[in-house]
Amino acid sequence: MFNKILLPTDGSIQAEKAGEYALTSADSFGADIIVLYVVDTYYLNSKLSTLWVNPLPEPDLTRKSEKELRAEGKNAVESFKNKLEETQCAGKCKNVNLITMIKEGKPADVILETINEEGVDAVVMGKSSKHGIDKFLLGSTTEKVVKESKIPVHVIP
Repeated sequence: MFNKILLPTDGSIQAEKAGEYALTSADSFGADIIVLYVVDTYYLNSKLSTLWVNPLPEPDLTRKSEKELRAEGKNAVESFKNKLEETQCAGKCKNVNLITMIKEGKPADVILETINEEGVDAVVMGKSSKHGIDKFLLGSTTEKVVKESKIPVHVIP
């Protein structure tokens, strides 16, 4: 039924739970899992542009922040992949090929673009990494993907 499953991750516990669900699904169908981390350059640029009237420090700070976020993303996707390999996927990886990607942009837009570019059949993602009353709502990225995707999106709490 599914050949490729997209698993967007931000390194959160919710993303880890989504990964476990994606593994079970991928193993059942012999599907590939694309583990995607998006460096949120949209948020970074919009926040930094409001912090300074004088734009001189912004480019250096933006580059430094993007570099740190990219390193965080690499760590998140590699950590997920290593964890699976170390545990032998609890017997759930016999038919699974893991592909890791790090992209930049606005997360929801990048996720939707990746669906089309990679020919993804389903998306598995965490609900949100928020706390308090916000934990009962979908995160804005998840909500946009659910609303705009033309393929099944499995949201894992």
